[in-house]
This record gives sequence, structure tokens and C-alpha cells, in this order.
Amino acid sequence: MDNKKVLLGMSGGVDSSVSALLLKQQGYEVIGTTLELFAGSSCCNVNTYLDAKNVCNSIGIPHFTYDYKKEFRRYVIDDFIDCYSNCKTPNPCIECNKYMKFGFMYEKAKELGCNYIATGHYAKTEYSEKYQKWVLKKSNAGKKDQSYVLWNMPKELIEHVLFPLADYEDKEEIREIARKNNLKVANKPDSEDICFVPDGNYKKFLETNSNIKPKIGNIVNSKGEVLGKHTGLYNYTIGQRKGLGISNSVPLFVLGFNKEKNEVIVGEENELYKKEILVTDINLLLIDEVSEEIEVEVKTRYSAKVAKAKIIQDGKYIKVIFDEPQRAITPGQSAVFYIEDTLLGGGKILY
Repeated sequence: MDNKKVLLGMSGGVDSSVSALLLKQQGYEVIGTTLELFAGSSCCNVNTYLDAKNVCNSIGIPHFTYDYKKEFRRYVIDDFIDCYSNCKTPNPCIECNKYMKFGFMYEKAKELGCNYIATGHYAKTEYSEKYQKWVLKKSNAGKKDQSYVLWNMPKELIEHVLFPLADYEDKEEIREIARKNNLKVANKPDSEDICFVPDGNYKKFLETNSNIKPKIGNIVNSKGEVLGKHTGLYNYTIGQRKGLGISNSVPLFVLGFNKEKNEVIVGEENELYKKEILVTDINLLLIDEVSEEIEVEVKTRYSAKVAKAKIIQDGKYIKVIFDEPQRAITPGQSAVFYIEDTLLGGGKILY
């Protein structure tokens, strides 16, 4: 197998385009690929394919598209719908990374004789002398670091994954590289939305693509007292304050849901804080199991700051005990564990 051959996932954006350029400059034999995942989505439409192909043509590397729409529906969209059906808030990017990029794309890379796959994520892989293994780490991109959405990567893949943008701190640096090399995507705006919900209206997407429909029920407080009516559990998120349609002497926030009774549970802000959570669907990258209590930093959503905590594993669950109570912990989101800048692993928040 050719050691310097790499399959690069390309979305037609500036990050993956500059990644292609950097890999080629570093002496890799680069093949660009765009996965067809969902017709009309922001990351795989006609413009996406054309932008990616044009970049590949301009820097002199091949580009292929592969159709994985059925697999994307099964592993990403069905999970998205299932989460909302069960009062959880999903992160579809994490499922997409696990199954599509570091699953099917890696299989395709092996078929093509590639030893590596690469993406334009802001993250880092390196061999750690401390741990005597390949590790996944935070990049130098600060707030733009994307290691949080990569915790579900199979650990045996880490040494086969390249992140060419690992050491860049600023998106403007990436755009400047693109401009200097005449890449037409240099000023293309970032895609912020869920790729298969390009208009940002996930409620409409659920109503159109699933059995989830508006179903009126009660809004209750933690004592079970009825305060108002809701329009369907999927229309609300934990921590939400606005749009509840109820008046109260102090502000009320969504605390959670009772699916059986079709109730939205609300309370005062102090009720939003949790000291302990339980995490399931665990994937550990650094060790095989958390056999004794470990001090870590935990991120409970992509935009959250890390919080200090202790973790301990009990079978298929990890218990997280925070040093300070955390606000609006949301079932379905990921809890990701770090030791300094190295990713220990992660899991899905159960409660």
C-alpha cells in the first residue's frame, strides 16, 4: 500500500480545498472525493461537486463522487428523527463523521490503495510518547477547534487520519492561502446549518420527513402544576426561555420532557443546573476503560467551554461529576472528555 496516498473528503468549501493544496505540497498523492449524502443539502449539491472538482482540476489531482445517500439516510437522518421522537437533541455531524467520513470513506480509501484519509476539520493527530500511541488532539484553532465532533472515530483509524489545518489558528489564514493560490472558493462563506436542513428549519424537516407532527400538550412545573399548552415536544429545547407562551413572576425555562404524558417541564433558572450526568454509547480513544476515577475536562456541547470533572465507568455507562454544576445539560448531545489537549473519548448524554 502506498504510504503517501490519501483520500481527502471535499465539501467544496475553503477548508477542504486548502487541505488538498497543503497535502499536495507536503508530497502526498492526493485523491479528492465528495460523498453524495442528501439531495439538495448544503454540503452535497451541484455547486458543491463543481467547486470541489474545479479546485482539484486547478491543483492537478483527481476528484471522484460516490453515492452514499441510502447510508446517510440510515445512519444520520434516521438517528436525527429518532432522537427528536425520544425527546433528545441530536448532533448529526457526529454521526456523519463516525459512519460516513471515518466509516464508508475510509473503506473507499482502502479500495483505492490509500493509507490515509483526510478532512478539513480543525483537529490534530500525532504519535504521543507519553501514551505510546497515536492520539487525537485539539488543534491550534481555539474556538474553531472541531475535535469535539470527532470523538466517535474508531481509535484504530487515528494513525490513518490527516488534518492538514491542525496548526492554523485563524480562518483568515486559510482564506489567504486560497487567494494566493487562485482557488475560486477563497471567499465562499462557511456553512453553519445542519447540512440536510439548509434553511435552518429543523421542525419543518421533521414534520415533512417523519411521523413527528404537532401534538398539543401541557406545560407543567416540576410539581406537576399545569401552566400552559405546548405545540409539540420537538418544538422545545432544554434551557429555552422565549416562546413558551406563559407568564410568571420570575422567568421560566424548559427543564425537560415527559414523553408518556406529552408534557414540557419548566422551572426557574437555578433548576437548570446539574452536578452529575450519565453518559452512554461510549467511545474511548486513549484507554480501554475508565477503571478508576479520572480528573478530566468535559465539553457538553460544541459551543460550550470545558468544565472540570471526575469520571468513572460502570459497564456501558460513564458517570460524570462536575466540580461546578453545569447549565442546561441536554440528553442526546455529546459529552467529550479531554486530558489537557488530548481527547480521552466521549459518549452521548443519557440524563
